[in-house]
Parts: sequence; structure tokens; C-alpha cells
Amino acid sequence: MSKDILFEIGLEEIPARFIRAAMEQLQDRMSKWLDSARINHAGVTAYATPRRLAVFVKDAAEKQEDISEEVKGPSRKIALDANGDWSKAALGFARSQGVSPEQFTFKELAGVEYIYATKNSAGVETASLLTEGLLGIVNAMTFPKNMRWGAYDFKFVRPIRWMVALFGKEIIDLEITDVKAGNVSRGHRFLGTETVISEPAQYVESMRAQHVLVDVKERETLILDQINKLAEEKSWTIAIKEDLLEEVLFLVETPTVLFGIFDPSFLEIPQDVLITSMREHQRYFPVFDAAGKLLPFFVTVRNGNAESLDVIAKGNEKVLRARLSDAKFFYQEDQKMKIDDALAKLENIVYHEDLGSVGDKVRRIRQISDRLAVKLGLSATAVSEVSRTADICKFDLVTQMVYEFPELQGTMGEDYARKAGEPETVAKAIFEHYQPRFAGDAVPSTEAGSVVSIADKIDTIVGCFSIGIIPTGSQDPYALRRQAAGIVQIVLEHKLPITLREIFEAAIEIHENSGNTKHSGDELRINLYEFFGLRVKRLLSDNVRYDVVDAVTAAGFDDVVDVVGRSRALMAAVSDQADFKITVDSLTRVSNLASKATSEVIDPALLKEDAEMQLFNTWQELHTPYLEAMAAKNAEEALRILSGLKDAVTTFFDSVMVMAEDEQVRANRLALLAGIDADSKSFADFAKLVW
Repeated sequence: MSKDILFEIGLEEIPARFIRAAMEQLQDRMSKWLDSARINHAGVTAYATPRRLAVFVKDAAEKQEDISEEVKGPSRKIALDANGDWSKAALGFARSQGVSPEQFTFKELAGVEYIYATKNSAGVETASLLTEGLLGIVNAMTFPKNMRWGAYDFKFVRPIRWMVALFGKEIIDLEITDVKAGNVSRGHRFLGTETVISEPAQYVESMRAQHVLVDVKERETLILDQINKLAEEKSWTIAIKEDLLEEVLFLVETPTVLFGIFDPSFLEIPQDVLITSMREHQRYFPVFDAAGKLLPFFVTVRNGNAESLDVIAKGNEKVLRARLSDAKFFYQEDQKMKIDDALAKLENIVYHEDLGSVGDKVRRIRQISDRLAVKLGLSATAVSEVSRTADICKFDLVTQMVYEFPELQGTMGEDYARKAGEPETVAKAIFEHYQPRFAGDAVPSTEAGSVVSIADKIDTIVGCFSIGIIPTGSQDPYALRRQAAGIVQIVLEHKLPITLREIFEAAIEIHENSGNTKHSGDELRINLYEFFGLRVKRLLSDNVRYDVVDAVTAAGFDDVVDVVGRSRALMAAVSDQADFKITVDSLTRVSNLASKATSEVIDPALLKEDAEMQLFNTWQELHTPYLEAMAAKNAEEALRILSGLKDAVTTFFDSVMVMAEDEQVRANRLALLAGIDADSKSFADFAKLVW
């Protein structure tokens, strides 16, 4: 027999950003508790709204599973005395397991017979376990922020106002703080009333009757269907940003979509400002025409039914009008400020107490950018654009618009710079130097944007490392991992002819000269290489086997474009395992002996055997083409050339005694292998491949 379980925790409004994780956590904890309690069931489903977290268990067994456990005791030799009677050890084992010696069985294990006792435990009634089980689940719940209320020490995401706890039609005896569980839930705050949940299976429908859609997926589908219907009716394109949809989803219990209008004169403000104001401040969805032009409309989701939507729309329009009026004022006022005046104000903004002001950071960005531009061999025009971009890349941080909308830094800098008469490339680069801002974001398209972006990011990373701020575990308050990944992404996508070492050095010397560093330059280099090595490995691991990643990075990852090329070539080669494994085995065997070499000098006069002459000649023929292919970053060709050694290597090991008695001959053969190994190891450490 089985019964359903329902557990609903009624709360004051939960922050939307906490709800999905809390719902999933509740479902996971319930599932794990049922498993640990040996209660069979047909599935666990979680529900959530801003005012409740709930979990439903279908067909939970009314009784735990019975269990039978076999326990090993002493060996036969110890369990029986000389007369064949049970020894004290055997009798003690029987008592400890609660069985009679007559229930013992003998089984052989590793050639020795042992006594075994079978313990049978009858399952208890599920109803007797639920109170303690549910209380344990609630107490184990974790949230980004907790609250205490009343005089209780108990902490939860928000104060608990009611609970429904049912096993079938029976109420589970449960009390938390002063709230006792029952079978009465609460409907929508304004449209619903209290309602009796007669049994768990009726929960979803009972709440729907009280204007609460507890099923998250149902609410999402309803919101999207209404938005799409409105878009079709109006011939609009309504931009649905996933994180905004997620937030709105957990702000409502009964969603109803409506639209409003704002004064078209506000369209004079940059589109990004309007969109940001609508999304971030009002949780509105912006509306576009078929060409992607922003229209003077917005879409929002009401927590209620479709009554009086015109009144609701006008209220939202009034609030948005005030927001956009402020934005328009900020925009107009900001344009009265000269860029040079804005730059002077950066001196008054503290970047970090150990790293100076934002003005100090800008000067470092300029110095690093200039060095990188030289390394990259940019044209005089491009160098000039890089320098100007670096000088003014942060000026918009002191504008009223960015103060109000921090996420628009760079966006406003581009707009204001363009209006101030800066070159188009410089204006665009001001925005681009923040890219990539997140995983999957575009990299800068301009040379100036790319160089200044790298300079800004490496200054942040080296600066933080120099004063002891290094990411550990999940702690990365300055997003250094993301910034390192951004540098790697820019170098890779633009195939920039620059190494990580050159990027590091462009920043290390500047920070060393500042006198603020707590670590030596050598310590910084070691830490930076380790840190960036992990970023490169993570980049490669998206499409490459872990052993291939380990193999190619062991040969070096300083040149990002090169290591990515080598990883792709090697990944393609290992797919043809039968043939390529011969190459790998040959090169690995060479490497194993090459480590014994004491000299790199090869004397052709000491090559006595035909097989070693053949190997030497083959390597000499392939060595220069291999180096040329590597220099050209033609990894496929370089690997093909290396593979051309396999037959000569195989013949060499079949025919030649490497560790010859003659010391000179032995050293010469080892030197030959060391030369081949040096070429091989510059591509990958093939010994790390797993077959």
C-alpha cells in the first residue's frame, strides 16, 4: 500500500533569486531522505512561488522496506573449540548480532571459512518517521541569507507563516517555531483565501482554484504564451532575456501579461539606457520592431488576473516615466562635462587601497597598452588609437549615468566619446575594452579594443596577485578567473602573435616599480603561469580529451594559439588509434631512454649500426621541416613529420643495443634519442596519453 506525501512551507515573500535553488534543494533533500529511510516511492516533485516552497511525493510506501543483512564473524578455526562446540568468540558474536548460533552459516573467503549471521530487520511505519524526517529536511536547508524572527533561534530564508504536511489524508505532527502543520494552505494574497487540502494529489488544483499556480513550468509556459500572443497581435518583437524571465517567474503566483506606453521623445536617449532602465529597475521587457528598432512600449507581468489592466498599465507607465526622465536628465548633464575634466575626477576614486586610484590604474593601462602595441607590431595609426583609448577608457565612471546604471560603463563611454568628437575607432574601443564580459560574450573587434582589454585585465590580475589577492576555491571577488579567460580568448580568436609571458612582463615591471608588491617578480611569474595554465586547460577541455590536454600543455602553453592548434591536431590523431599508437609507443620509448643522456652532442662517426645510421639520417631529414612547421603553427604537419620517425625508431630498438658497453657509443646513442625526444616533447608529452 502507498500514500502521497505533501509538505508545503508558507513564507513571507522570498527573494526571487533564491527560489529556484531552494526548490531544487527541497526536492533533493526529500529524495535523499526517502532513500536513506528505505521508503519506496514513485517520484518527488517540487513546487515554488514567492510565498511557498512545496514538495509532493507520489505513492510513498506506508512501511519501510524490510532488510536482510549478512554479517561476517570469526573464522571456523576460532568459532569452534576442540570438541566442535561453539567457542566464546562465536557465542559473543551471536549475542552482538541478536541471533542464535544455530542460525550461523559457513562461507569461504580467500581460502578461509568464516561464520556468517543473517540479521533481519523489519521496516517501521512511514508515518512514524515523517515528523523527524521533515524537521530534519527543514533544518538542513541552506540559503544565501537567512532570517531569525520572534524570540526563536531558528533561521530560515524568510519567516514561516503556515505549513501543510500530509501523508495521505492524515496530518503529520510537525511544529516549527510557533507554526503547527495542518491541512490548510493560503491562496493568492489578494485574490485567494485559505483553502483545505484534503489530500496531496489535489494540491495543484486546489491552489489553482485560489489563483496560485504552484507549478513553475506552468507559470513559465503561461507567461511565454501570453507574451508571444501579444507580440503576434501587435507585430512586435519582445526581447525575452532569460535572467529577467527567471526573476519575473518567481515574483508572481498568477501571471498576467500586459503592455504600456512611454513618451517617444525618450527614444532620443541611447537605446541601451532605455533597455537597462526597463529591465533592471522595472523588470519590464523591451519591445522592438521587425528591424530591431526600439519602440515606445514595454511589456510587464502582473501578479494577478486580467481585471483593470488599463489601470495597472497606467501605474506602470507613471513609474517608468519618472525613471526615464531621470535618465534623460543624467544623459543631458553628462554631455556638458569635458572628457579631460572627467579624467581628473578619476584621481578621487579609490580603485584599491594598495593599488591606488582609478587614475593610477588608467596610467598603468596606458603603459601596458603601449608595450603590447609594440610587441604586436601595430601600425602608427593603430598605436595612436591604442594610446588614446587607454587614456580615456574609464572616463565615464564619473558620469551620472554610470553612477545610476553601473552596468552601462563602457556603453556610455562610447556614446559620450563619439559625441565629444573622438575617432570612431577609439569610441568603439572604449566599449570593447570590457569585452568579453562573461562566458560566450564577443571579444573586441578593433585592435585598440583588444589591446586595451588585455592591458586592463592583466593589470587587474597582476595587481591583485602582487598584493596577495589570489583566487582560492570558489572565492574570486575580483573575477580574476573570468578576466584571465578573457585574455586567453582574445589572443586565441584574433591569433595574436604574442605569448602569455610577454603579456605578463608588460605588467609585472610596472607593478614592481610601484613599490606596492608583496611578492617578488619571480613569485608573480610562477603564480601567474599556474593560474593561466588552469584557464588554458579549461579552454581546451571543452572539446579535447583530458589526457590530450595534459600532453600538449606539458610541452608548454605560453603560446595560446600554438597549444590550441597542437591539441586539435593530437585529438584528431588519437582518433586513428591503431596507426597512431605505434607512433606514440615509439616516441614514448625514445623519451624513457633519452632521460639517461648526459650530452646532446652526436658524433656521426660513432654510429656503427645500420639501424642507428638510418634513424639519424631520418631525423636529420625531418628535423628542419618539423621546426619550420612548428614555427608556422602548422600542428597537423608537425605531427605528421613526427609520425614519420616511427619506422626508423622501431627498427632501431629492434636492432640496436642502446646501452652498449662502449661508453662513447652508449652516450652517442643516448644523445641521438635525446635530440629526437626534444623535438617530440616540444609538441606534447606523449607518455601522458591514455589508451
